[in-house]
Amino acid sequence: MSQLRSEENKKVKYSLSTQICTYMVIVALGAILISFILNSVFTLGLSVGRRENVLADAFRTLSQKVSRNALYDDKYRDYFETLCANNNLQVMIVSPSGEVVMSSQGSNRLMMAQLYSAMLSRDKDNREIIRTGPDYSILRLKNPEVESEFLVLWGTLPDSNLIMIRSGLGSIRTSAIFASRVLLLAGLISIGLAIIASLFFSRRITDPVRRLTRIASQMASLDFNAKYEPEKKPNEIDELGDCMNELSKTLEGTILKLKQANADLLQDLKAREENEKMRREFSSSVSHELKTPLALIIGYAEGLNDAVASDDEEDRRFYCNVIIDEANKMNHIVKELLDLSHLEYGEQIMNLERFDVTEVISGVIRSNSILTDREGISVSFIHNGSAYVWSDPFFTEQVITNYFSNAIHYCENEKKIEVKITEREKDYRISVFNSGAPIPEEAIPHLWEKFYKVDKARTREYGGSGIGLSVVKAIVDDLGKECGVVNHQNGVEFYFDLDK
Repeated sequence: MSQLRSEENKKVKYSLSTQICTYMVIVALGAILISFILNSVFTLGLSVGRRENVLADAFRTLSQKVSRNALYDDKYRDYFETLCANNNLQVMIVSPSGEVVMSSQGSNRLMMAQLYSAMLSRDKDNREIIRTGPDYSILRLKNPEVESEFLVLWGTLPDSNLIMIRSGLGSIRTSAIFASRVLLLAGLISIGLAIIASLFFSRRITDPVRRLTRIASQMASLDFNAKYEPEKKPNEIDELGDCMNELSKTLEGTILKLKQANADLLQDLKAREENEKMRREFSSSVSHELKTPLALIIGYAEGLNDAVASDDEEDRRFYCNVIIDEANKMNHIVKELLDLSHLEYGEQIMNLERFDVTEVISGVIRSNSILTDREGISVSFIHNGSAYVWSDPFFTEQVITNYFSNAIHYCENEKKIEVKITEREKDYRISVFNSGAPIPEEAIPHLWEKFYKVDKARTREYGGSGIGLSVVKAIVDDLGKECGVVNHQNGVEFYFDLDK
């Protein structure tokens, strides 16, 4: 505990109280600074923009009155004076000959001078055009003599009289400066109040947080005895403290359960590894055991072919050659099964060739015709002629044979098998459909697992080992293609893809 307090003292400059106070001061200072900048930068510009609109609106209003021949009547004199007074404008209308037709000022000398200055002056330092319209221009004029600045609109009315409307900018500048001073004073007061408030409230917040920190530190050391005591008037931190108490209690029980679960998991993993090892050893042992009798079959068949004579030697030689061929094929299958065991470790043993898969499928169908005829199964092969693919011929035949054998053993109802080659953009899809009962949906994800059998009794009946589809999956995965199964209302369809 003393070590924890010493660490807290070392980190006092980063304490929550200091951060809260700093953040509140920064927020207050930032708000005032932004307000001050906005007032300094935009207030004058926005005010000038509004005055420009007022001058333009006054020009359009007076132009409409002139178009109606109403502006110069005595009864509209009050309207003219009201327009000028309400908008803080000075207006003077001058005829083309230079005679003042109407004015809101008692003395027109200065306005007349500004009118001609606006129209004719080339002094860019004291004259800036800020807006132009079809019949008027608005300028920003400076009068160096009296150090004043005006917005001046001069233009031509529909009756060809010249008009000048002006508005001083001195009051706008004065208002902006006054607002900036008020904001500065308010900012200083706000910063002072923010410091006082943050010091007061931060202590009320940080004291219970410090207590929670000490409890959390003890929990990190797996000491669950410390408990948080809430204040007399509970708040959100007290709710957090209650949650910490519940967490402490829950963690204590959970850690015990985790220890037990970890022990059980280690036992399960050990048992699973042993099962997997047994399955691999079984597959390897079966392959090795089959290799020896197959070698003997080949040897005796060759001896029979070389030594045995009969009256019909041609027939005997034909049967002997068949025995040799089939024995060699079985020996090749055993060798490839051994290669497939290496395939599980990522070794590449595929011999890719370009061949006509239609011929391979036709051969599989012919070789199994004795079984389909015996079972009374009708077989249809749907294709569009030759279909050349890139694959390993032997493994491709093994996949097709596996699918076709399963279709024979599970064919029911209409007793129909349909083999189909479907050409797609980049590959061919080869599918084998058999009529019969669909596969249960919950069993489909497990079909490709080793030794998995949907119907164990029936699988044993025809001698299945439960590894056929896992071999198919391994072959297709090594080819980088896709295989799968689809349930239909009247049967099941297995498929796999091969590159063109």
